[in-house]
Amino acid sequence: MPADALLPLLKSTFGFDAFRGRQGEVVGRVMAGERTLAVMPTGAGKSLTYQLPAVALNGCVIVVSPLIALMHDQLRGARAAGIRAASLTSVDADWAATRQAYRDGNLDLLYVAPERATGEGFRTLLEAQTPALFAIDEAHCVSEWGHDFRPDYRLLRPLLDAFPAVPRLALTATADKHTREDILVQLGISADGLILAGFDRPNIRYAVRPRVSPAKQLVDFIAANPGPGIVYAPTRSGTERLAQQIAAATGRRVAAYHAGLDPDVRARVQHEFVASEDGIVTATVAFGMGIDKPDVRFVAHAGLPKSIESYYQETGRAGRDGDPAEAMMLWGADDFARARMRLSELPEARIAGERARLNALAALVETVECRRALLLRHFGENPPERCGNCDNCLDPAAQVDATVLAQKLLSAVYRTGQSFGAGHIEAVLCGRSDERIASRGHDKLSVFGIVASEEARLIKPLVRSLMAREALDTTEHGGLMLGPAARAMMKGETAVLMAEPPVKRTQRAARGGPGATPNPVGDPLFDALRAMRRELAAEANVPPYVIFHDAVLRTMASERPATRSALADIPGVGGKKLDAWGDAFLGVIRQF
Repeated sequence: MPADALLPLLKSTFGFDAFRGRQGEVVGRVMAGERTLAVMPTGAGKSLTYQLPAVALNGCVIVVSPLIALMHDQLRGARAAGIRAASLTSVDADWAATRQAYRDGNLDLLYVAPERATGEGFRTLLEAQTPALFAIDEAHCVSEWGHDFRPDYRLLRPLLDAFPAVPRLALTATADKHTREDILVQLGISADGLILAGFDRPNIRYAVRPRVSPAKQLVDFIAANPGPGIVYAPTRSGTERLAQQIAAATGRRVAAYHAGLDPDVRARVQHEFVASEDGIVTATVAFGMGIDKPDVRFVAHAGLPKSIESYYQETGRAGRDGDPAEAMMLWGADDFARARMRLSELPEARIAGERARLNALAALVETVECRRALLLRHFGENPPERCGNCDNCLDPAAQVDATVLAQKLLSAVYRTGQSFGAGHIEAVLCGRSDERIASRGHDKLSVFGIVASEEARLIKPLVRSLMAREALDTTEHGGLMLGPAARAMMKGETAVLMAEPPVKRTQRAARGGPGATPNPVGDPLFDALRAMRRELAAEANVPPYVIFHDAVLRTMASERPATRSALADIPGVGGKKLDAWGDAFLGVIRQF
């Protein structure tokens, strides 16, 4: 059955008149019984590519997913659309009923974790009723080259091969070329089964800033971004400290989330955030993997992420509904120093790959070119030179040739013995003698006072830059020492270009990204529709977005449908939702 033949079912189940992007191509391959790896950006509708076939095919679609929270989030959405769905997880109490429903052919979708899917008991269950499709979500977890490798994913192949006639669909938003090739091999999918839908998220505005006053920088950023948001911090204590600081400065609801909290507290924080329309979570990076919340308006990193892949996935939790969203990263030279120290703790075979990931991050934070273009090139794309929706495109900085200054700085680090901090080195270069400098004879060195006053303001940002580029490193006591890239710079073999440090940058407004429309401000009908959505969500014990996304409410407010048939024409209003909640929203519209 070709994908276009499913358009009536797409409309009646999900309320959409057409497929988005390459959804139709993926669905077509599934319906033809083929094996597919679909690499689609977050927000592109990956789940629809197996949920629609689940309704159309005879038999049950098995969805392998790494996190319980993610499964349950998708479960709520599937059931709201009228799909017969269930999960087998360690927190589900209805195991026996779910297994019997599967045997009786009364399920369209069954979600299961990889640990459970690879057990003999689960294979025996599937032998009682052959699946219609295997869908492997977050498929980058199968690859040792991926940024989030899960060993249990490697054990899926025998289960898949036990049912060779069942099509298999692997899905991920985050996989570079090497990882994609590995996924194909590990899951037994031929190279011609790869569908690469692209990585661009044009509605997300990217910005990267040196970390100067992190709490103030974050508060200013959040003040410009109403709506739900996530602030990632590198440590547990950092999440708690930032939660207190942001709540005190903004008056907004902020909660910390990390692995050291009681499980019930973590569950409550996540539940309240998912259900909120303006909540903020300060969290370690594990948070957000298990939620499909579409209306996250901003993601901020208070420190350096682990890799570009991690950064892309974490920022991708913003703006899944297609509306404008902001992503800001704060970084410091010490982030790179700590990350490079951790490299020595890794197995020898992984060090080169992780160093390459770190160097790619350094290029991202240091570039004066378009950040989106750099991100997309990392994933093998050939984007335009300018995107028009990142900090470097919107507020381009001048480029400074700091090659000679870098040579002076590195020489001063070397001549002072590679054990002093940036402040001491700056004082030597600028010719500011004090007791510490005089007692060590550093005022007699050839590098003393060789930096003119107009260049002095570049020293601190240059230290950050050279740390990122592996020309500088830190000793265990925090002093500066030469890194592996220093020699080529000191000999003049490598040019050092850096962004002109701004005198003061102002936070730009967060709205108005390409291809998206912000929510109407002060529209009483829209506000009333949101209030009705909150009421219905509380009654159904689901997050508000499971009822309808903001985009659906915006269309209701602008078009003001007066009948059920007119309401059914709005994208996102499927048959099941129309029956369950249509009259309630029509009642609100009639009051205006």
